[in-house]
Amino acid sequence: MNEPGRFEVYDEHEGQGGHGGEEPYEKGETESGSADASPGADGMSSGNGDDRHPTPEPGPDLPPRIPLPRASVEDTGQPLPDLQVRDLADPAPRRPPLVLEHRVLKALLGAWALAACSTEETAAVEEHLGDCGACADEARRLREAVGLLHPAESLDLDPSLRTRVLAGCLERRPPRIPVPEWATPYDAQTARLDALLQDFGDAEWHAPVRLRWFEKDEPTSRRTTVAGVIAHLLTVDGLVAVALGLQDPMGDVAADHPTPSARTEAYWRASHYPPTRAVRAPWREQSHDLVRTVSFTGGGTGKLSVPYGDFELPLRDAMLDRAFECWVHAEDIAEAVDYPYEPPSGRDLHSMVDLAARMLPTVLSARRRAGLAAPSPGPHRHLVPAGEPGRSLRLEIEGSGGGEWLIPLDSPAAVGSAEHEVAHIALDGGEFCRLAAGHVSPTEAAAGQVGDREAIRDVLFAAASLSRM
Repeated sequence: MNEPGRFEVYDEHEGQGGHGGEEPYEKGETESGSADASPGADGMSSGNGDDRHPTPEPGPDLPPRIPLPRASVEDTGQPLPDLQVRDLADPAPRRPPLVLEHRVLKALLGAWALAACSTEETAAVEEHLGDCGACADEARRLREAVGLLHPAESLDLDPSLRTRVLAGCLERRPPRIPVPEWATPYDAQTARLDALLQDFGDAEWHAPVRLRWFEKDEPTSRRTTVAGVIAHLLTVDGLVAVALGLQDPMGDVAADHPTPSARTEAYWRASHYPPTRAVRAPWREQSHDLVRTVSFTGGGTGKLSVPYGDFELPLRDAMLDRAFECWVHAEDIAEAVDYPYEPPSGRDLHSMVDLAARMLPTVLSARRRAGLAAPSPGPHRHLVPAGEPGRSLRLEIEGSGGGEWLIPLDSPAAVGSAEHEVAHIALDGGEFCRLAAGHVSPTEAAAGQVGDREAIRDVLFAAASLSRM
């Protein structure tokens, strides 16, 4: 008999137990025939809470509980495997470079310019371009052609996105102090320009910019820098600030320089050095003050008069005029640093076109008195009474911000009338605004024109004369 609690080892090769040929117990059974529990985590038996019967140590006929270390391939005397040498910076195995004929490499130039070659082909082509001047010239021309197929795209968001997001927010929670609708274009355009300026370094702030406008029907320009343009916006926006009772950035010299161009030239002359990036902070603070002030004073201030020296504008139109100039000069800055800049949203662009269309009759009348426009023909030679219809030109603006306006030709007080329409002009919205900014020649602006050629010319040149520095 076995001692109580002892396990008998069954040798399958001998087919019998270790004592007198008796049949062995089944694995895991004791002499009483009950199954013993599996060992616990510490190698001791945990069945029925009895820890008196530990698991026996492995004998010479049993495998070790912990396997011995495996033999190294270096100890076997056999040859080691041939491993590929890899660069730590580039874990991928290196492949031998392609060796291609000249005619094959030349045929790959088009695919290389389009970035359609494989890694090996690209390396082979670029190595060949360093040795072959003819292929290098051809590759440069192809790469330039590809650049024309894929014009540069702005990294900025869609200009209308800001308007849509704000509109959605205001629908959910109306503001306690809303910004007047006629001030939102200025708010949007100054925010867009400020976003363009925020990443500029010193080199961009001193990049040359050429301001363009029309004066006496001749194109005129003035050279400055990006910082000089922001200084120009700062001084002219100061006219609106003064009308609202805010501080004038020109200080005491403002009274002697009432017009926008005179204020700008005086500010530039007063600077001991060319304007630097430091001008951004006062311009930005002033634009915020303008929006905040018109919001707190309510929409009633829209009728407040803002003097421009030679003429005056209601505050609501002056804010729209400043939004228009901010966009135009933002395009000047973007062009100077070779960065794409999108036009305003359709709603803001429509408001800008509407302001220019409303100003055209007054400008046309002033040009006629100065002898720059043809006098009214026949019975329309005398001024049309206020509120009466007269000869009209239909201004059709296409695209974003488009619409139609009937421009009275004989008197600012007259009313445009479709029955008295003598001419029709069609332009793109952005093109018309660039015409009003003096960036497009009046003789090249109209996409389509029908009717009285003299009236069309007068209106186009009147639109260009709206521009100023």
